[in-house]
Amino acid sequence: MRKKILAILKSSNDYVSGQELARQLNVSRTAVWKNIKTLQSEGCLIEAVNNKGYRLVSCPEVLDESGIRSHLTTKYIGNKIFCYDETDSTNTRAKHEGESGGENGSLFAANLQTAGKGRRGRSWVSQKGEIAAVSFLLRPEIEIECVSRITLVAAVAVARVLAKLEGLKPRIKWPNDVVVNGKKICGILTEMSSEGMDINYVVVGIGINDYNETFPDNIAYKATSIKLENGKGYDRAMLIADLANEFEQLFDEFVNRKDLSFLLEEYNSLLVNKDEKVYVISDDKKTEYTAIGLSPNGGLLVKNELGEIENIISGEVSVRGIYGYV
Repeated sequence: MRKKILAILKSSNDYVSGQELARQLNVSRTAVWKNIKTLQSEGCLIEAVNNKGYRLVSCPEVLDESGIRSHLTTKYIGNKIFCYDETDSTNTRAKHEGESGGENGSLFAANLQTAGKGRRGRSWVSQKGEIAAVSFLLRPEIEIECVSRITLVAAVAVARVLAKLEGLKPRIKWPNDVVVNGKKICGILTEMSSEGMDINYVVVGIGINDYNETFPDNIAYKATSIKLENGKGYDRAMLIADLANEFEQLFDEFVNRKDLSFLLEEYNSLLVNKDEKVYVISDDKKTEYTAIGLSPNGGLLVKNELGEIENIISGEVSVRGIYGYV
């Protein structure tokens, strides 16, 4: 019923009374009121005025399978789609499916994650309808040491998609944070299940800040969203589908080559710290280097004060700009 109410409100340039909505939908006015409240809780801004009715001001679209599928051009990613109104984490859902023989390329999306996760156990908090949250279940035939590189492939896919949007010029903060105007707009978490050196499955989870207008004080200085950057946001179903389309192309190329050599030029053109001073932080030790660019194995090439080149591996350290986050 919510979709029908939204369709009626979107088609009207004026207020629509609760009585008229009830008549068109053949339901009670109480049912209309309850569905209006639900839509508002999902992020829709709907004005309610006595003796006038309801007027839609703005609304993040309701994310569903049909909306995602209508924009897909993939061969296998998204052949099976799991779309949740609310779930703990799309990565968790994908892993559960992976353990039970789930199909390669299965796509998991959610309107709200109650336990979204980032790297190193960090939480990813948002309100319903704000972020584009998606995970891909993959069963690649690659060596286990190659798995971490998939995260960098995903970062380039995100950057390609965001670069098509008006007002956005995405960059990448190594290894996999996508940033706009120096602030993080996307996080990526890759998880794996294996037995010995054999990969059971890989899950790539991507969260893109889309309709967020505010952030908690502790991250507001380094976080942004599509809406904050272009004033509009972007249809989440289309965003997720666009991302799947780009990612599949890049992922297939990576699986064929097994390294990132085909992606170095593009990745380095997006690297926000390239040729800049950075701190490489390991435990309590902080060392200053100059960032040079990505290596084929996914490490960050840096130059120390003696001019010596080192290859930094992402699992061991974090990198920060000397003047802040980037």
